[in-house]
Amino acid sequence: MSTTFEDAHPGRPRILFVGIPESSHTHSWVELLDGATFNVRLFGMPTGLPPNDWPVPTYVTSSDHQLVESKTRTCLYPASRISRFVKRQTARILEEANSGELASRWLAATIMSWRPHVIHTLGLDQARFYFGARQRHRLGNIGKWVLQLRGGSDLTLARRDPERAKLISEVIRECDQLLSDNQENFRTALEMGIRPAQLSRIGTVPGTGGIDLELRARLRPVTPSTRRTLLLPKSYESPWQKILPVFEALKLCWDQIQPCEVWMLAADPEARMWSRDLPSQIREHVRQFERLPRTRALEMMSAARVMLAPSLVDGVPAVMYEAMALGAFPIVSPLETIVPVVEHERNVLFARNLYPEEIAAALRRAMNDDGLVDAAAARNLELVRRVAGREEIRSRVINFYEKLVVS
Repeated sequence: MSTTFEDAHPGRPRILFVGIPESSHTHSWVELLDGATFNVRLFGMPTGLPPNDWPVPTYVTSSDHQLVESKTRTCLYPASRISRFVKRQTARILEEANSGELASRWLAATIMSWRPHVIHTLGLDQARFYFGARQRHRLGNIGKWVLQLRGGSDLTLARRDPERAKLISEVIRECDQLLSDNQENFRTALEMGIRPAQLSRIGTVPGTGGIDLELRARLRPVTPSTRRTLLLPKSYESPWQKILPVFEALKLCWDQIQPCEVWMLAADPEARMWSRDLPSQIREHVRQFERLPRTRALEMMSAARVMLAPSLVDGVPAVMYEAMALGAFPIVSPLETIVPVVEHERNVLFARNLYPEEIAAALRRAMNDDGLVDAAAARNLELVRRVAGREEIRSRVINFYEKLVVS
């Protein structure tokens, strides 16, 4: 922990983000402030490492030592000293490290020494982590707290669990401003005791900070009806979406959607395992990818005819906005967070996640109805321009931070 960061803009507001350092959502939101005269740092959760070329000063708490300290990185477990560090640890200290206590202490020390004007937690788990340090080290008088909820996964199921709901209510009632990408989270937060004045002054905003509308000019996507690729951006099993019904749907409709290539992104071991059970005539057209840089994923989106992302729980998916901006036709689930934003057969086709027949029917339609996907592409670009354009959101967010500092 030897690196001392220098503020690029002395005297200007200091903003400390607490988030997942390897997440493209984290990067995309923080990059909204590129060019603004804020002093920005990220305190990374112990889940992974930021990209080597990411220029934001970052406190790295992961014990993965592939990344060494630099002008923009300081590590809780520096690679240069890790052997000596490990050798002299007692069982008590190692236990503390495993429980996150050392990272929590470092967060508290960082806040007390740097004294950020704004502490922005990117997600509910990150908010709970900060809340623990805030309570233990009495940090409530330092900075304004912005709590950003992630889609629907942060609250939708947790609110049904009495014990978790009690803790969540305690956490969200402490923040100064609550951000979300959907109104449903705001309604739930009000039910859990948050005051209306705590709801975001800038309304709902995508968790990525919006869509760069210059993408189309840079990527030059061809007319959607000429494309023959199906993109699955979330090819993994989780409590929030299931991939197995998608595989069953492909079996039901494969003969009707040919020719077709299937690109599976973020494929996890379970998805890979079950994909091997697909019939050979499908399997030979499937390509699987682990996590990709966001720029590469967007390039693939611009080449896809259909973006398939049915889900059980979601906010307003960033991948839906990205597909709409790049002409890929979205198939998503009719969730309470999504239905207010898009229309069935006008912007998207709806299919519930656990119903392979519905997914198959939507795929047949989207892969064969050229008029549908071409007409939707024009409408969808305008919708994204209206509600998720990054430049307009960037202006609102910068103004939001400026006013928060002086309020």
